[in-house]
Amino acid sequence: MSDRKIFVAGHKGMVGSAICRHLAKDSDVTVLTAPRDELDLLSQTEVQDFLNQKRPDAVVVAAAKVGGIHANNEYPAAFIYENLQIQNNIIHGSHLADVQSLLFLGSSCIYPKLASQPMAEDALLTGKLESTNEPYAIAKIAGIKMCESYNRQYGRDYRSVMPTNLYGPGDNFHPENSHVLPALMLRFHQAKINGDREVVVWGSGEPKREFLHVDDMAAASIFVMGISKDDYQKQTSPMQSHINVGAGQDISIAELASMIAKVVGYEGQISFDTSKPDGSPRKLMNVDLLKSLGWKRQIDLMPGLGQTYGWFVDNQNNLRVA
Repeated sequence: MSDRKIFVAGHKGMVGSAICRHLAKDSDVTVLTAPRDELDLLSQTEVQDFLNQKRPDAVVVAAAKVGGIHANNEYPAAFIYENLQIQNNIIHGSHLADVQSLLFLGSSCIYPKLASQPMAEDALLTGKLESTNEPYAIAKIAGIKMCESYNRQYGRDYRSVMPTNLYGPGDNFHPENSHVLPALMLRFHQAKINGDREVVVWGSGEPKREFLHVDDMAAASIFVMGISKDDYQKQTSPMQSHINVGAGQDISIAELASMIAKVVGYEGQISFDTSKPDGSPRKLMNVDLLKSLGWKRQIDLMPGLGQTYGWFVDNQNNLRVA
């Protein structure tokens, strides 16, 4: 990626900031960013003007409205509207600004609730989605298909990667609106500080989830961007062009809770509130395609949790909690 300008939309988020950190290591890349008070991604006019002015060589769509089960249940209209609006503005705007290369970041929730495990790329659109995050998933599916449609109609090189559950520095540690891993880390940390004898975890603890460190996700994203167009097209198809990014193994929520308790140093009891929703019973990504292209994860879960908790402790007074 010699002498390239790359616009990272969503550079303040966990994934976007990690991608920026990794891109900054390449002296031949200029990373373009824009804070919210300078660029409203919900505004088609502002996004188009920005892209026309900056003329990036490539765009990374890491901007999105995200959240856990509670947030998805409480704000379904916001999740589908804002995500559709953001990605429509950036993808279409990139095309109008003659940006040839774009990377769209999706989510494992695009796959059906009862998809065969591990979930391969061809499971997309083969069944019903998990109801708790359907609006978000529909938006992400639309983003994939939008990229594919611009490739087919205009010859663009717009690619999509579907990460599994991510964690790491820059995560959202809001007690209600965050994903399961940071929410549990915050809860166990507070329980340790307060001397609580018990921590209650939502759901049965039985569902299995896969977790990937955000630095691995950033590395994978840059790797996928760097694959030649010919090689990318040989390994994908015009109407199934997305690539899964994951760890390739999963653990139960109960096991995750125990691991986090150990990392945090909490020694009390862990119980489960079965009146709360579990979500999908299992969400494991098939990452054979990405491995065949030459990439696999580098950060194992336990050391990754330790590093993340260290970051949390150092930055807890300035955490993103929205």
